[in-house]
Amino acid sequence: MEKIKTFTLPKLPYDYNALAPYISEEQLKLHHDKHHQAYVNAANALLARLDEATKESSQVDYWVSYGYVKAFAKELAFNVGGHMLHSIFWDNMAPAGKGGGGAPTGAIAELINSNFGSFETFKKLFSNTAVSTEGSGWAALAVHPCIGRAMIMQIEKHNINVFPNFTVVMALDVWEHAYYVDYKNDRAKFVEAFWNVVNWDRINKNIALVK
Repeated sequence: MEKIKTFTLPKLPYDYNALAPYISEEQLKLHHDKHHQAYVNAANALLARLDEATKESSQVDYWVSYGYVKAFAKELAFNVGGHMLHSIFWDNMAPAGKGGGGAPTGAIAELINSNFGSFETFKKLFSNTAVSTEGSGWAALAVHPCIGRAMIMQIEKHNINVFPNFTVVMALDVWEHAYYVDYKNDRAKFVEAFWNVVNWDRINKNIALVK
């Protein structure tokens, strides 16, 4: 039987200083190397605990008796969701003028125009979704594969199951750890800066994978 794999922290598709001045090297290193790595480590540790527990029936009974299975599932969902969303987030950015920023083209432009009327309308809606997210969370664009419908959604913490069967193709992290070094508590300024580094080519590739 093939050995079960673990989650790994993906390498950034650009240098740590490549998104400056919109996202600084210090901010990016902290966010990627510390926060994202923490979700990866926690998810792997939880899975290791599960593997250990299932080796003996007595341990399984102990987990069930004390409700640890439910707590385990919730904690694992939080950390795996964080890993997945961050992986999307890194890829849907690129250095300004070198793949990042500007107006969308291709499939994402068509999707935006058909669902929101124009890029300016989409940008306003997405930005408002990001800025108004309560506490820690994300703004995301998700697409349903059967009907081609695109929805902008707020994600609380890392809960990625907001709209069933919708696939996230674009994500913006608005937890404070994503912007506090550069923008302090001014989330709106960070959201505005994001449009200078959004990678439309990568988002087009994400759309192509929606089945």
